[in-house]
Amino acid sequence: MNFPASFDLNAIWFVIVGVLFTGYALLDGFDLGVGALHLFTRKDEHRRLMLNAIGPVWDGNEVWLVTGGGALFAAFPNVYATVFSGFYLAFMLLLVALIFRAVAIEFRSKQPMRWWRQMWDVGFAGGSVLSSFLIGVAIGNIAWGVPIDARGEFAGTFLGLLHPYALLLGVTTVALFMMHGAIYVVMKTEGELQTMARQWVNNAIIFFIICYAVTTMSTLLYVPHMAEAVRANPWLFSVALVNMLAIANIPREIHHGRDFRAFLSSCVAMIALMTLFGLEMFPNLVLSNPTPAHSLTIHNAASSPKTLGIMLTIALLGVPIVLAYTVSIYWIFRGKVKLDRMSY
Repeated sequence: MNFPASFDLNAIWFVIVGVLFTGYALLDGFDLGVGALHLFTRKDEHRRLMLNAIGPVWDGNEVWLVTGGGALFAAFPNVYATVFSGFYLAFMLLLVALIFRAVAIEFRSKQPMRWWRQMWDVGFAGGSVLSSFLIGVAIGNIAWGVPIDARGEFAGTFLGLLHPYALLLGVTTVALFMMHGAIYVVMKTEGELQTMARQWVNNAIIFFIICYAVTTMSTLLYVPHMAEAVRANPWLFSVALVNMLAIANIPREIHHGRDFRAFLSSCVAMIALMTLFGLEMFPNLVLSNPTPAHSLTIHNAASSPKTLGIMLTIALLGVPIVLAYTVSIYWIFRGKVKLDRMSY
C-alpha cells in the first residue's frame, strides 16, 4: 500500500506507539493494581478470588507492552537504543518484577501450606508495586528530560534517574493503578470481598487525588515545558477537564452500584492522562535535559519513510485482529468470579 506524500508517517507512528502503551496502561494497569491490593485481605479465599479475577487475562494484557516496545524499536530505533541503554538497570528490574509476579500467580496455589502461599502472595504484591513504581519513574524521567549527548546517547547514571520528580511520578502511578485495580475487583466479585473492595476504591481515590495534585503542582513549577501545549492551545484544557470529571464520576458510580460505569470512568481518566502526556511531549520522544537541542524527536529518530509505510500497512491489517481477540477474551470471561476446581 502506497500512502500519499501528505501523510506524516512520523506523527502517525507517534500516535500508534502512544495508543499501544495506553492500551497497556489500561489493561495491565488493573492487573498491577489488583496485585498491589493483594495483601489488604487476609483470607485465602479472597486472595484466590482476586487472582482468578485477572487469571484469564493478565498474560494477554502484557502483550500490549511487548507490542508497544516492538513498534518503538521498528519506528524509532534511535529512541529504543537510547532509552533501553540508559534505563538498562531499571528495565531489568521491571522485567524481573513482571516475571516474578507471573510466577507467583502460577505457583501460589500449587501447594496448600500456609507459608508457601504467603511467600508467593508477598512476591505477587511486591512485584506488582515495583512494576507500577518503575513504570512511573520511567515516565517521570521522559517528562523531566534525561542527559543526551550530541550523538544521541544517554550520558547520565542510574542514580541520576532517581530524582524527586521521577520518584513522585512512580508513587502517583502506583496510586492510579491501585484505584483502577480496586474498581476492577468491585466489578468482578461479590459478597464480603466486594464490600471490602468498595472501601478500597474510596481510599485509593483519595490517595490518587493527593498524589495527582502534588504531581500537577510540581509539574507546573519545575517542569513548565510539560504545560506549554495547553498554554498555547487553551482548547486542550478540555482534555484535562475530561480527566477530572472522569475521576469525580468514579465514587458516584460506585455509590449507585454501577460498577462497570465506574471502571469505564477510570479508563477514560487514564486515556485522558496519557493523551495530555503525548500532547505535551510532541514532537519530542525523549527530551534532552539540560541540552534540548539533543532531544530525540519523531523526525531525527525515525526509521526511513519506506519502513514506516510498510509497517503502517502491517499495523492496519494486524491491529484489528488483536483488538478482536482482546474483546472476545473479555466477553468470554465476563461476569463475577467463582471458585472451582480449576481456579488458582
